[in-house]
Amino acid sequence: MQINRRQIRIKAMQILYAYEITKDPIKNIKKNILSEIDDKESLDFANDLIDNVIKNMDYLDKLIKDKILNWEYERIALLDKILIRMGLSELLYFPEIPPKVSINEAIEISKEYCTSKSGKFINGILDAIFLELKEKKLLVKTGRGLLELKKKSNEK
Repeated sequence: MQINRRQIRIKAMQILYAYEITKDPIKNIKKNILSEIDDKESLDFANDLIDNVIKNMDYLDKLIKDKILNWEYERIALLDKILIRMGLSELLYFPEIPPKVSINEAIEISKEYCTSKSGKFINGILDAIFLELKEKKLLVKTGRGLLELKKKSNEK
């Protein structure tokens, strides 16, 4: 079945949500939710995104916690956290994806699956972390991802 990147991100979000809630082995959850995808590139992207979020969760959560002053991390809705983690994973570990795309995808998915205020919240957190990572030169982007970074730098 042919599937676009947003649909893959939604499946990744569903897998990460199921993993958080059930604590079942990630392999089993992936097998169930990704079973209809037969395109290798799509499967690789889904697996890489999910694995990067899980492997780097402590670091991603630290980045989030550093930006939510006057707010308790535990009070953030689980789907909002998952979408922020996914967006951060793309920013940090997918050099070919432009930062703007990663942030916009998290916002757009939140409009369909989260509360009416989630999009603004997710945008604020991701944008603040993106700017900090860029300032500290912790973003490594190539191809289209790099072009987007250069364009943002020239706008200032």
